[in-house]
This record gives sequence, C-alpha cells and structure tokens, in this order.
Amino acid sequence: MDDRNKITKNTTFMDTSKRDENAAARIIEQVYVCLRERGYNPINQIVGYIMSGDPTYITNFGGARALITEVARDELMDEFVRFYLEHLKIENGR
Repeated sequence: MDDRNKITKNTTFMDTSKRDENAAARIIEQVYVCLRERGYNPINQIVGYIMSGDPTYITNFGGARALITEVARDELMDEFVRFYLEHLKIENGR
C-alpha cells in the first residue's frame, strides 16, 4: 500500500456538536458591524483573520478584536460553512 492510500483510508473526524453555534454567529455579526462602521470590507478582513490567525485584521473599534478572539478560528469556519450549506439547500430547493 502506498502512502497516498494510507492517507485516504484514514479520515480525521471533527466533532462540533458541543459548540455554542449561536455565540459564534452573534460574534461574527457584531464584528461585521464594527468593521463596516470603520469602513473596512468585513469579508476581506474576517477571511484574513481566519487564514492567518493575526487579530490585527480585525478593528479594535467596539471591542471587535477582543470578541473575535473569544471564538476559535475552526469554530468560525464551522459557522460559515454551516450557514452557507443551509442557505444553499434552501436556495436550490433541496
């Protein structure tokens, strides 16, 4: 068995069922509003933060930087993916 087959046969599972999804959603919304109020593109800034882990992508205005660092980046991604897939399902009538 080559290394590629070993990798594809072992899937790592992530359990996000115990997370407070509403907390992440509320924080994302508050951070979005703060970024928008300061004239930033919230999508670009939040993506920059998630990809790099650098909190300086998020403004201090309104306590947004402190808020977003309360939520693990994987939890933020979980919320974004969940939201996207739920809305995709609704939009496509599935």
